[in-house]
Amino acid sequence: MLIPALDLLGGEVVRLYQGDFAQKMVFAPDPLPLALNYQSAGAGLLHLVDLDGARDPARRQLAPLARLSRELSLPLQVGGGVRSGEDIAGLLDSGVSRVVVGSAAIANPGQAATWLREFGPERLTLALDLRLEADGRRTLLTHGWQAGSERSLDSFLAELSGLGAQPRHVLCTDIARDGTLSGPNTALYTALVREYPQLRWQASGGVSSLDDIAALRRAGVSGVILGKALLTGQFTLPQAQAVWDSAAPVTTSQEAQL
Repeated sequence: MLIPALDLLGGEVVRLYQGDFAQKMVFAPDPLPLALNYQSAGAGLLHLVDLDGARDPARRQLAPLARLSRELSLPLQVGGGVRSGEDIAGLLDSGVSRVVVGSAAIANPGQAATWLREFGPERLTLALDLRLEADGRRTLLTHGWQAGSERSLDSFLAELSGLGAQPRHVLCTDIARDGTLSGPNTALYTALVREYPQLRWQASGGVSSLDDIAALRRAGVSGVILGKALLTGQFTLPQAQAVWDSAAPVTTSQEAQL
């Protein structure tokens, strides 16, 4: 599945470079026209990042998100500063189909396990932003990449499993690639799909060409987040979908993940 992404700040569609609020570019004053274009082009899911909510949960853009939910038939996956069960419930009540949880889940796997049981794994997506270390460790970062955690991706997933919680959707970003149009870390996703085939991996960061989409398809991910590449016209969503559909035969295990 190809998943267009829009970052919202003050109701506008923006892009931050490497998560830096001081380095932003405004692409549209209103996300709805872009979202409608993606919907008509056949997108199956729209990924939204509430940057205001990420900085301050009290400023979460619930009204604009509810408007998008009303105006679109496209399901919404929304994240940005989700720190409590009340945050999750509020977003689901606004019409969001799936809520993205990141820093709060990484900081407290026990709480993450509770949320997975309370809301169900189909209503939550774990956002795992990672930095690849020289020794191969996949370190998880939190708070908009401003802080490192003591956990690796592997230890975090092991903790959840030990608590009897099994996530289903995982959005994984190699932060060195995000927003750079430098190409995705295909080797990383190939390894993750092989090591954790029960998870539906969403690849994020660095996609700049149709060849990148073909490579990620062959890596076996379930979805690809497309942000800056679509906004800057590197390719269109229909072009990307044609490549996704033809890049590799779908195996039985992949089909179950779509």
